[in-house]
Amino acid sequence: MKQTRDDPVKQTRDETAAITTTGRVTAARLAIRAARPRRLTRTLLWAAQIPLAAGFVIVAVSKLTGNHQMVREFGLIGAGQWLRYLVGTTELAGAIGLLTPWLAGLAAAGLAADMAGASIINATVLHHTTYGTLVWLTLPLCAACALLAYGKRQQIKALAAAIRR
Repeated sequence: MKQTRDDPVKQTRDETAAITTTGRVTAARLAIRAARPRRLTRTLLWAAQIPLAAGFVIVAVSKLTGNHQMVREFGLIGAGQWLRYLVGTTELAGAIGLLTPWLAGLAAAGLAADMAGASIINATVLHHTTYGTLVWLTLPLCAACALLAYGKRQQIKALAAAIRR
């Protein structure tokens, strides 16, 4: 039997399987579940994820609601207030992702990238202002998110493989 693009049946050596959207989602969930770390590691990762998510929600809400300090800080950066909204939205989405089991690794990687950018901005653009000292806060947050993403690396790989299917 020759496989065509429109044919929903995939022929394998052992069996014939119907590929549906529901089947792909179920296979993706099973692959992600199989990639979960051990119980102690999982507990430690959750112990880090929950306070990180809470912290990112607090900071994101202050950016999105127009806190005076945030408006001033992003004004000093010089890119415009659209960047404050973008970063606030990214941090809020990352915090929600940290609390979503199958997205936690990807969210941690995204937040690590966000904190790396914040560290670079604080160290270069804002280094002569009062906000320049925030690099000592953003660097450890970057490291914590990167370690969290590293702890969830198998989950990230499984999610990427599930998306490619």
